[in-house]
Amino acid sequence: MWLIAFPWPFEVWYITTLWILVTSYFMFCWTSCFHECAHQTLFRSQRLSIMLGRILGTLMFVSYTAYRESHIRHHAYLNKPVDWELWPYSDPKASLTFRRLFVWFDLFVGIFSAPIIYGRIFWHKDSPLNKKARFSCWYEYFLIVLFWGALLGVVGYYNKWFLLLTVWVIPHCLAGLYQNARKLTEHLGMHSYDPLMGTRTVAGANFWTKLCTFLNFDIFVDGPHHRHPRVSHDQLVELTEHYVETNPTNNYPIFRTYVGAFSNMFPWLFKNPGVGVNAGAEVPAEIKNSVTNFAADVTESE
Repeated sequence: MWLIAFPWPFEVWYITTLWILVTSYFMFCWTSCFHECAHQTLFRSQRLSIMLGRILGTLMFVSYTAYRESHIRHHAYLNKPVDWELWPYSDPKASLTFRRLFVWFDLFVGIFSAPIIYGRIFWHKDSPLNKKARFSCWYEYFLIVLFWGALLGVVGYYNKWFLLLTVWVIPHCLAGLYQNARKLTEHLGMHSYDPLMGTRTVAGANFWTKLCTFLNFDIFVDGPHHRHPRVSHDQLVELTEHYVETNPTNNYPIFRTYVGAFSNMFPWLFKNPGVGVNAGAEVPAEIKNSVTNFAADVTESE
């Protein structure tokens, strides 16, 4: 961002474009960091994870608590109708036409779709949040309004709108595209409610895939992460290989490149953007919808 604001080594469009692309990728990495903060496993100190999570959430217009509560239920009720994080793809009440339209909004305008999707668990009339979580959401939304109100006021006063556009808005829009492409690649078209079979896992075999996985806290190794949500991210690749070796007859949806996983998902963008019931699964048994933390994930899926 500094190199965009103060051009280096000189001010030409292709150098600025390079720094915008670099910035956008590392903003994408912030979303993976945000995910680790939601699990409260990034630091040994839970308080530090919450603090950084709230900072990142403020920058991305997303309440940290709303995201964490949505993500808890995403783990516990993967691909089921009460998987708040995968709305509208998991919602049997969402029509095919709506999902076909929304998926493109979600993909290309992720900076707006993410606050809508994660904020639903707070704003929805059937919100499952308790009073403590709702208070935290109000507090975090207040911080978002306060921070961005102050920032936009300063930008307006000094008339630095173009600077804001190049330093923040364009990289942020691109980061939203990368993030939601990752989300859709891992989930769209998956019908199983089993953590290992209901997500696409990318366990890199080449240098670039491994590097991207490393920079994103191994978030691409999604199946084992869903099965063991409290396991440190750096152990997930090893867990993946363990499942493959000990269950050679299971056809786990594991890919060695992100391109392979994306290609497998791509047709679902057009024919049926859905998961679970909307992707052809049977209606699940009655759901308790009472989970409140990540420790319950594995037991809920047993």
